Amino acid sequence: MYITFNKVSKRINEKVILKEASFTIEENEKIALVGINGTGKTTLLKMLARLDPYDSGQSIYKSGIKIHYLQQHPTFLCTTVWEEMMALNKTNEHPVEEFEIKSTLTRLGIHDFDKEIITMSGGQQKRLALARALLSECDVLLLDEPTNHLDNSMVDWLENYLIRLKSSVLMVTHDRYFLNRVCSRIFEMDQGDFYIHDGNYEKYLENKQIREELEQEAAKKHKNLYLKELAWVRAGCQARSTKQQSRLQRFEELRNTRFKQKNEALHIDSTSKRLGKKTIEWNNLSFGYEDILFKDFSYSLLRNDRIGIIGPNGCGKSTLLNIIAGKLQPDTGSIEYGSTISIGYFEQKDLLDLKDIRVIDYIEKDTKVIEANQERISASIMLERFLFPKSLQYTMIDRLSGGERKRLYLCKILIERPNVLILDEPTNDLDTLTLEVLEDYLDSFDGIVMVVSHDRYFLDRVCDKVFVYQPDKTLKPYHGGYSEYLQQYEDEKESHSKSTKTTWKTKPTNTLTYMEKRELESLNQQMEELEIEIDEINEKMSVNLPYEQMKELDDLRTEKESLLEEITLRWMELEEKKEM
Repeated sequence: MYITFNKVSKRINEKVILKEASFTIEENEKIALVGINGTGKTTLLKMLARLDPYDSGQSIYKSGIKIHYLQQHPTFLCTTVWEEMMALNKTNEHPVEEFEIKSTLTRLGIHDFDKEIITMSGGQQKRLALARALLSECDVLLLDEPTNHLDNSMVDWLENYLIRLKSSVLMVTHDRYFLNRVCSRIFEMDQGDFYIHDGNYEKYLENKQIREELEQEAAKKHKNLYLKELAWVRAGCQARSTKQQSRLQRFEELRNTRFKQKNEALHIDSTSKRLGKKTIEWNNLSFGYEDILFKDFSYSLLRNDRIGIIGPNGCGKSTLLNIIAGKLQPDTGSIEYGSTISIGYFEQKDLLDLKDIRVIDYIEKDTKVIEANQERISASIMLERFLFPKSLQYTMIDRLSGGERKRLYLCKILIERPNVLILDEPTNDLDTLTLEVLEDYLDSFDGIVMVVSHDRYFLDRVCDKVFVYQPDKTLKPYHGGYSEYLQQYEDEKESHSKSTKTTWKTKPTNTLTYMEKRELESLNQQMEELEIEIDEINEKMSVNLPYEQMKELDDLRTEKESLLEEITLRWMELEEKKEM
C-alpha cells in the first residue's frame, strides 16, 4: 500500500469536492480519475501530492514514498531543456543514462536539447514536463492530462511505456482508448461523491449505467413519497399526537433530501444555417515557413463530409485549418467558398485572457436570444444546457477550470449556428460526458465537419474519411476513422514487406545439413556484431547531436534491434533442430 485516504472531505467555497472519500493506491497500479470538468479532479491530485490540504479525514502514506506530479501548467527550475533533465537526474538515486533521456525527449517531439524553455510553446513545455515525469524515480506518478499535445504515435508510445512502468500511476485523461488499454481501476468523482470501479473504461461505463438507473429509481420513489406526504400536510392535519409529529418530521426530512443534478442535463440542439449546393473547394494548396509543410492538396467538400486530419506534431495541421477557415493565405493554390457557407472555427486557444468578463456576458456579447429548432432560447438557458447553472453564470471566466472554459468556448461557437464546423483539437481538456454529447451532436449536424484530433476514439466515432500527412509533404486519403486507417496502413505495410522480405528456408529434417551448420556459425557471429553495433549507437546517442542525426541513430537502432531479434529466432530454431 502506497497511499490511503480515509473519509477525506474537501470544499472550495460553497463547492463540495469530496464527501468522506476513502480509497487506496497499491503498488504498480494504473488508475484513471474521471469526472466532468470542474468536479475537482486536479484538486484531488494536488491533495495526493500534498500540495493542497483537505478539510477533514485521514491520509496515510508509505514511509519514504516518492511522488511526482505532472501539472497541467508545469513550472521549471532551469533555463534549457538539457539543464532541466540533468537537474532531474541529480535527484534520482539511480541516474538515467543520457542516451535514454535523449531518446525519451525525441519520442516526445523535443529535438533541440539546448533550446531555452521560455521560448518553447505551451505544448512543447508540457511534453518536456512529461519526459521529466516519466524519467523521475518515484513510487507514485500523478499525471494531469498527459495525452494533451501528443500526436498519435506519441500516445501509442506512452501507452506502452506506462503499461511497462513499475511505478503506480494515477492519471486524469479523457482519451478513452488510452483509459481502456492502460488502466485497471477507475476512480470517479461526481458532485462530491467518490466511486471506485474495478476494471477498465468499458467496465466503468457498465457500472455507471447500473448505478445511475438505481439512483433514478430511488429519486422517483422519493418524489412519489414526498408528494403523498405533502398532500397530507396540506390537508391541514394537526400535529397533536406523537404519531403525527413523527410524520411531520419525516416530511421535513423528505423535503430536505436532495438528489444530484443529472449530468444528462447537458444537451446541444443540432441547428445550423442552410447549406447550398456549393461548399468549399481547394486546388493544389501548398504552404511553408522555412520548409514546406504540405503541398499539392486538392479536395472538394461534400455536403455532409466528416473529415479527419492526421499527422505528427509540427507537420502543419493547424496551419491547414487556418487556411481553409480563411485566416491564412496559401503560398500556392486557390480556395473557393459557396455563398451560403458559415464557418464555426474551434481553435486551440484558452479564454484565460478574458479576465474581467463574466460567463453570461461572454455569451450575450453578440446575442441574448438564440434560435434553436424553431424556438427562441435565452443565453442563460443555453448556458444551463451546457452545465453552467445560474450560480456559475456570473463567475469571471478566468476562475473556471480549463475544461469549463473549453466547454464555454464550444457553446459560443455552436450557438452561432454554423454549417461548416472546423475543430482543432476539440477533445483537449473536455470531459468524457461533454465529448459524448458533442459526438452525438455531430451525428445529427446537418453540415460539414473537419477535425484535427489526436483522440483516436473521437476520430473513429466522428469521421468517415481521414487525410494523413505523408513523408513527401502530401496528404493521402483513407476511408473510415482512425482504426480503419490504421488497418489499411498495416495491410499496405505487410503487402510491401511480403514483396521485399527474404524468408528463411528450412528442410523438413531433424538433423542439420552442411549449409545449416555453416549458417548457424554465421548467425552466432552476426548476433555478436549486431550487439556491438547497438552498443556503439547507444554511445553515439549519449553525446549532444542535432535532431536529424539523433533521429537517424534512433531509427538505425530500432532497425538493428529488429534484425537481431529475427536472427536470434532463426538461431534458436537451428539450435533446437541440432539437439534433436
